[in-house]
Amino acid sequence: MTTAPAHAVLDGALRARLARLDTAALSDAVDSLRAAPCVLPGIAARTPGTVAFGPAFTVRYRPLEDDGAFHNAADYLDDVPPGSVVVADNGGTGACTTWGSLLTSVALHRKVAGTVVHGAVRDVRETREAGYPLFSTAVTMVSGKNRVVLDRTGSELDIAGTVVRPGDLVFADDNGALRIPAGLVDEVVRRAEAVERTEQRIREAARDGLRLDEARARFGYAHPWEAQDDAH
Repeated sequence: MTTAPAHAVLDGALRARLARLDTAALSDAVDSLRAAPCVLPGIAARTPGTVAFGPAFTVRYRPLEDDGAFHNAADYLDDVPPGSVVVADNGGTGACTTWGSLLTSVALHRKVAGTVVHGAVRDVRETREAGYPLFSTAVTMVSGKNRVVLDRTGSELDIAGTVVRPGDLVFADDNGALRIPAGLVDEVVRRAEAVERTEQRIREAARDGLRLDEARARFGYAHPWEAQDDAH
């Protein structure tokens, strides 16, 4: 019997907590659990200042064998649940795109949370003007039409050594993009919040004149998730 992959379930409260975090704190939290690599290497923000997080909807492309017919790169957006992050793997190549302004407009209409492309995107100006969260390893103007086609959706991806499974939480901001296994989301968020609280306490103590090394020692900088939570 095949077991369905875990799926990150984000209720309103958890979404609100995630919205107050960033990839830096989340990465520290994953590191503290000695979990598998979480960073999606080489991914950069194409719409600066935007944040995307949600369950991964995975998309894989493959090169097209030219048969003389016209081929769209892919038609899958109508199947993406609202609130998801599209994670598209085109092998990291900058030779052609798999995302442009048409897909941006459809994704916005369908309330997709954002898109992370292991490969190239185009129409960056239009996407920035629309405020859509878009992240990729490259930018080019060359279309994917008649160059690549959809291989499959809903499969496990290997993004330059980091595995992304359908339903994993994907979070992207100006620092880059990472993935958190669905079963670890609650604990990672708890630890990331502890990281943020600890760094804020250290920052305030340093402004009040305490030496940085003393502030770090006082507030448990090395293991903030083990400190007593007195924030509530």
